[in-house]
Amino acid sequence: MTTAPELRGPRVLLSPVSPDHHARLRAIHLHPDVVQWWQNPDDDWPAAPEAGTTRYSIFYDDHLIGFIQWYEAEDNPDFRHAGLDLFLDPDFHSKGFGRESIRVLCAHLIDDLAFHRLVIDPEVDNSVAIACYRSVGFKDVGVMREYSRDRHGKWKDGLLMDLLAREFIR
Repeated sequence: MTTAPELRGPRVLLSPVSPDHHARLRAIHLHPDVVQWWQNPDDDWPAAPEAGTTRYSIFYDDHLIGFIQWYEAEDNPDFRHAGLDLFLDPDFHSKGFGRESIRVLCAHLIDDLAFHRLVIDPEVDNSVAIACYRSVGFKDVGVMREYSRDRHGKWKDGLLMDLLAREFIR
């Protein structure tokens, strides 16, 4: 198995998740402003690997401020595309770190791994995340009704968004 490369932006470093990141990532994930969109993490998260998923810790200076991951959503060459997800420590919201992290990862997926299409699927009520994704070039595809169940058992609608390589805003 190949180790994922570190990816750098002007302010952020995306570093493959390592055991010394686990406690901080878990603490961020459990923050009320994050867990409302991500549900409760499994007991072994993020220590347990997730097959087919490449996971990164997001650093600003020496501070671990978030998490971003990607996965190959379809490997058939005629339909091949990747999906991604992320969360940030709420202390770093609205400062451009999410947008920069997405741009850095999208550039890697498009330029280095030759994906022509990327997808992301926030809850329709997550207007801050949706605005961030749109600012990078993701477009609304449509609402996926009752797409996921939240941590309280309520079904939530998701917004499928995609980004074509040729539309990527650098």
